[in-house]
Amino acid sequence: MNNLIDGSALAATIRAQLRVRVAALARPPGLAVIVVGDNPAAAVYVRNKIRACAEVGVMSERVALPADISQSALHEYIDELNQRSDIDGILVQMPLPALIDARLAIDRVAPHKDVDGLHSANLGALLSGRPQFVACTAAGVIALIESTGRTIRGQVATVVGASAVVGKPAALLLLSRGATVTLCNSSTRDLAAHTRAADILVVAVGRPGLIGADMVKPGAIVIDVGINRRADGRLAGDVDFASVAAVAGRITPVPGGVGPMTVAMLVANTVTAAEQSIARTIQTQATS
Repeated sequence: MNNLIDGSALAATIRAQLRVRVAALARPPGLAVIVVGDNPAAAVYVRNKIRACAEVGVMSERVALPADISQSALHEYIDELNQRSDIDGILVQMPLPALIDARLAIDRVAPHKDVDGLHSANLGALLSGRPQFVACTAAGVIALIESTGRTIRGQVATVVGASAVVGKPAALLLLSRGATVTLCNSSTRDLAAHTRAADILVVAVGRPGLIGADMVKPGAIVIDVGINRRADGRLAGDVDFASVAAVAGRITPVPGGVGPMTVAMLVANTVTAAEQSIARTIQTQATS
């Protein structure tokens, strides 16, 4: 299929570029992944992240905590990681147990170590047009669109799903690149009218097969962020791939599209955090 956007191939290219950057550093970057409780799906995601780190030369550390941990105890672990000079990035793996306030936990991470790009300060920096670390999935979405060679400036873009993890940051990134953006949510009326107008369509709602061929503009770039497990165990996106692929100009598959790019962007943010940390250390030593 010649209109497929291969996220796995693009992620491999990015990892190769990151290996060169890591080799030039005085020390290996360090990533800590905090896992609370025992969630099988989260365990798979964590393994993928640790494997990608190892391939690039990033040191990774899995911090496994019990499901009944208190908010304050979790914050103590985060505080300890914030102080460690060998840890450049901290990721609080979702989902967290129901009694843990995820926003408080994320905002406990030092902004310069928030390689997941979800700290309130980093989300605010993105809104102001001066991003530091960008949410990994949203950054991956933009990289996939740009890999097609089609310019974003002047395009009509529709983002379906308004979460702080994907939809909102993806919309802001598209807006910053000159697209005219519509951000849809669960209350949007006549969703198809918005999706059919889009030259670039990003879908991130967690509803398998929500977008059919009749909802897509012929020739559009379609980025399917959804990853859903059907009753038969197969993975499916938010887009009905078989029908939409026949009308889309370019389209991402599920799996093998956005997923690998999310991991690649996490590793890229960690390498950037290490570069910045080392530069600060050198500057401090030079002025002391």
